[in-house]
Parts: sequence; structure tokens; C-alpha cells
Amino acid sequence: MEGFQEDEATVRSGLAALALAVSVGLSLNMDRAALAQTQQSVPDAPTPQAPPPLPGVSSEGITPGEGAGPAASSSSSTASPATAPAAEEPAAPAAPPPAPASQPPASADTSQGPPPAGGSIAPFVIDVNFVQVPVTVKDSKMRQVAGLTWRDFKVYENGNLQHLRFFSVDSQPLSVAFVIDQSLPSNVMDKVNTSMGAIQGALTPYDEAAVFTYSNGPKEWTGFTGAQGNRLPAVLSLAQSTGTDPMVPINDGPLAGCSIRENGNCVDPNLQPGRSAGNSTFMTIPKEIHTLNDAILAAAKELSTRPKERRRIIYVISDGKEYGSKATWREVVRYLETNKITVYATLVGDSARWGEGWVDRFHLPFSMYDNILYKYTVATGGDTDTEGGINGIEKSYAKIADEARNQYTLGYLSHESIYDGKYRSIEVRVDRPDLDVINKHGYYPSAQDYR
Repeated sequence: MEGFQEDEATVRSGLAALALAVSVGLSLNMDRAALAQTQQSVPDAPTPQAPPPLPGVSSEGITPGEGAGPAASSSSSTASPATAPAAEEPAAPAAPPPAPASQPPASADTSQGPPPAGGSIAPFVIDVNFVQVPVTVKDSKMRQVAGLTWRDFKVYENGNLQHLRFFSVDSQPLSVAFVIDQSLPSNVMDKVNTSMGAIQGALTPYDEAAVFTYSNGPKEWTGFTGAQGNRLPAVLSLAQSTGTDPMVPINDGPLAGCSIRENGNCVDPNLQPGRSAGNSTFMTIPKEIHTLNDAILAAAKELSTRPKERRRIIYVISDGKEYGSKATWREVVRYLETNKITVYATLVGDSARWGEGWVDRFHLPFSMYDNILYKYTVATGGDTDTEGGINGIEKSYAKIADEARNQYTLGYLSHESIYDGKYRSIEVRVDRPDLDVINKHGYYPSAQDYR
């Protein structure tokens, strides 16, 4: 009986385990079916669709450089493909409609060429010759006059009255190229060196400056840099010179020869007697070299690269003497007038003396120009200030910089041909006889001005 009870217990435990396994399997199948049913209830993501075509563009797309493809001539071609019938019998080709009377025939040659594909408007270019004239107005005491309006000015080009299209009294940033003469006498050069510390005070943070010097040839010390930066005063201190020491020339007699010799020759070849310098009893005195033309041209080339929105100024500190330059005055002035560059100057030395400075303007043939600087200022619409002392030279920097920055700006459209490169004269008049008008005398048109 005991063995039968043990077998019965074993059978019952086995049946219980089997029932448990069947129940677990059924529950797993039910979970899987529920999971599958849940996954099937989630909808699929939408299929990416092509974007709708742009209005006015055919189904052939757009070809780079050619625009849209050719459009059909009939209005039915503009219908959407969704509204087109599924099947339609091909219709007989209809005769093209007659061309409108306002359009030229297809075989006619027009200056504008065929219209572009896709119905877009053909681009067009208009050449405009806009002329800008800075003007300074002073009274009888050489003070600037403010408060004038555009009605007070009249501009004439080649003698023809021009209609003003632009008028402004706003100050403009300056691009100033300083040109310093290092061939001045030593006493005058000392005054110029001392006054250089006031140059930076005459400029604003919106201005920029470059420094050039010349004696026997121009030298650029720095390109355009910020007017209130640390570079400008450092370069001005390096650009200082001792000047020259003029002495009484001796070109005749026993003292005309060289007293200091080495190996039978004079130490200074400029004083060597014989050949081009003369003979043993007569010596040709070497001529002074003042390459003012070359220095202004070098500064003008650097200025021509500055933006048109800035006022281009060349500020010269010199006595105005010119001899030995490769460039002539006419060549340099033409370059200045073509690139809209104005020359201002502070005259020092002999040309700053009362009376003598006026006489120095007259040039004797086959001799050195004693003062050619005033001709640059008059031709380009600049101004000249004559100063002899250190205080006067320092004040002239601020005076001229303020005058160049605050000017009346007039603009008009020239009636001359844009393809004519000849010189065009400009005259500006003010309807008040007691005022003096300073402006450039003319200009040469440039291809840079055409748009």
C-alpha cells in the first residue's frame, strides 16, 4: 500500500507539472498574438512625395544657364496632369496664330537679341557718368562759409549748365598720404620734425594715413594705416631727417678744386674737377635735386586703391621746389584728376616768406622750379597754407584737415559721351559776389566711373 501511494503521488506531481507547462504555453501564445495584433494596428509612415512644380515652369525642369524648358503654345498645355483626360484621340495640328503687329517677325534681326526662355525679363545695363565735385567756400577773411543750400550753387561743365542731382554737407572720412620734403635746409627741417607730433591730432579715428618722403627720389615709409593707431607716430618719428646745409658755392679760382684727395681723385665725386664738372680752374656746381613730382605720383598711385567713399587727399609739407623728377607736372596732374585726388600743402622755408613766396611762383626757363606746389593745389581744388614757425605749422595740419573733411559735395550727370576721354572743365559759381569758391578745374573721365 505504501508503494502504491508513492506512485500515485508521483503521478499527481507529474500531472500538475504538465498542467502548469500547458498553461504557461497558452499564456505565451496569447501574449504573442496580442503583440502581433498591436503592431499591425500602427499605421506605416507616409511615402516621400516629390515637391509640386514651380508656377510657370514646365515638366521638363530648369536647365542651368538656359532657364525653364520650352512652354507649349496652346493654353491646354498649362493644365495640370491630374485634370488631363486619361485617353484622348490625337487632334489634327492647327495653324499657328498670326503674330501681333507690335512684335517683329521671327526672321527680323533686333539689337536686343531673342527673348530668354521661360518668359523671364532680359537684363539691361545703363551707363551713367556721375561726376562728384567737392567745393570749399570762403569769405573775404579766408574763413569757411557754412549754411549754403543747393540753390546757391551753379555747376558748369565745358560751359554748359548742369542740373544738380546730389548735394551733401556731411563730413567724409579721409585717406591722407603725407609727403614730407627732406631736402629742406637744416633749420627748416628741425621745425618740421618738431611739428610732426601734431599730425595725428588733426585726424579722426575714421581716417587713415600713409607716409612718404623725398629728397633724391621718393620713399614710402608705410602704407595706409589707422590714423589713431600706434603705427603712425612711430613711422613719423623714423621719417625725420637732418635736412641739408647750403653753403656758398665756389666754382672759380684756386679754391674751386677739391682739397681732399684720395689716390689722386676727389673724395666727393660731385666736386671732382675736370670733364663734366669743369677743369682745374673752373668747376661746375652740382644742381639741387628735389623730386617733388615723383613723390606726388607715388602717393597718388597708393591713393588710387582706396575706396571711392573716402576723400582722397595728398598733404605735402615742402617749400615747393622741383628739379630732377622723371615725371612731368602735366602727367602727374592728369593722374590726379583722373583718380579724384586733391592736393593740399603747407609751404615752409623760402616760399613761406611774405613776397618771396609769390615771386617763387614764376619759373625761369632752363632753371629749377622754385615753387611748383601751388599749381597742384589750384588744379585739383586744394588749398595752401604758408607757415614759418613751429606753432603755425602745427595749426595748419588741423586747419587743412578740417577744411578737406567738411566740404560741400555736389553731383551731376555729365551730358558728354561716356566714350570720350578728353579733358572736361568744371566751373562752380555761388550767387554771392563776396565769396570765394575753391574747386577742381576739371577732370578726365575714367572707365572706373561707369556702371
